[in-house]
Amino acid sequence: MIATELNPALTPVSFLLGTWRGEGEGQYPSIRPFRYREEIRFTHNGKPFLIYSQRTEAIDTGQPMHGEAGYLRLVGEGRVEFVIAQPIGYAEISLGRVDGRRVVLDGRGGPALRVEDGDGRRGRHPPPHGELPPLRLMRRDAFLHAPHDTRHHAPR
Repeated sequence: MIATELNPALTPVSFLLGTWRGEGEGQYPSIRPFRYREEIRFTHNGKPFLIYSQRTEAIDTGQPMHGEAGYLRLVGEGRVEFVIAQPIGYAEISLGRVDGRRVVLDGRGGPALRVEDGDGRRGRHPPPHGELPPLRLMRRDAFLHAPHDTRHHAPR
């Protein structure tokens, strides 16, 4: 692969670049609680957006559970837009802001998603270009007739 310089517009979110790995727990009203392993990647191609991919697998069987892909771009001073598509036909567009080494999305365009430079509760694999801080991802989905604020997935 040819190395590409990071577009200068992405400097405020460059801390997200790399591969992040960790484990979590999930629960929905209609199924048993479950544990999963997750991998999130933020890469770039020199254009003014980050490329996002996410996948999960069951800890006990290694079976794939979920995946999604999208883009994160800056849309003004300290403001971001995060577009995510899922293979089951859902697409989300969330707006938010960069706050130091945090990206906080308001979720009004879809389920709330919060990505931040965390407190060590999230595992990760540092890429060759340097050490990454831990990443925490919290999703609150309006799903299966559950109240909008119901927490369905949480990092461990």
